[in-house]
Amino acid sequence: MTNSASRSTAVPPPITVCAPAKINLVLRILDRRSDDYHNLWSLMQTVQLEDEIALSLSDHHSTIVLRCDQPSLKVDHSNLVYRAAAAVLEDSGRTAGLDIVLAKRIPMGAGLGGGSSDAAATIIGLNRLLNLGWSTEKMAHVGQTLGSDVPFFFFAPSAIVEGRGEKVVPVRIKGNRWVVLVNPGFPVETKWAYQQLSVSRSGVQPLSDVHAGLGKASELSWEAVLQAAENDFEAPAFKAYPALYGIRQRLIAAGAEVALLSGSGATVFGVFRDEVQARHAQVSFLSEPHLKVFTVAAHSE
Repeated sequence: MTNSASRSTAVPPPITVCAPAKINLVLRILDRRSDDYHNLWSLMQTVQLEDEIALSLSDHHSTIVLRCDQPSLKVDHSNLVYRAAAAVLEDSGRTAGLDIVLAKRIPMGAGLGGGSSDAAATIIGLNRLLNLGWSTEKMAHVGQTLGSDVPFFFFAPSAIVEGRGEKVVPVRIKGNRWVVLVNPGFPVETKWAYQQLSVSRSGVQPLSDVHAGLGKASELSWEAVLQAAENDFEAPAFKAYPALYGIRQRLIAAGAEVALLSGSGATVFGVFRDEVQARHAQVSFLSEPHLKVFTVAAHSE
């Protein structure tokens, strides 16, 4: 990125940060906590579907001005990007006029962590723009006040996430995979998903030895991860939305090693060994305009 010759040397050049989507390769919802949230255990992975956030300091105003190319997304203080910027300014004791432009590519309400990733990218970008010198742990600490998925994105591409989302341990998954994301065009509300999970199961299954074993390893193989793939939200989501189960079955039939709901939905993803297989699977969904389908690589270190 080049600096304009007319720009004052006192104002740093704008910064652009990519905010990747995530998938949950494992998502276990465990016991309810005293703060009314649930403990979770998840193996999360970023993929190459990314929003983009451009941040710049303004010498024309002293507020946070957020713009977005998605008209349905509010750009006021309810937006996670706005809230992240406000949290950074408050925690750092800085006052600054900020211009933020958010380009949305990740579907909203999709179980892909788009809003959380945008918040994390905003913190990362402002840490650089304002020259704060914050550590990854410091940024994650600020991020966890904004949402349960936010801390993960500071430790991506792959990590085990526990507690309410604040305990994040990076892991390395050896090798490469391609992912086909199929979004049905409607959202699944997270609060609803938790309610349905509570009424549909008789008790909480403890964390399996297989998942506990994954959590103790610093390096994993895709084969071991995919054998352990699981999402507790699938049963209630598939019951309420049979179309999601249908998407999952079609991905398996198209050669996916595993197909799973991501987060609380509504996106279903399939994991493929190579790009050719993934692109071939994508083709079978392209005749249905209500679906949003993306074929992307899983990020690797």
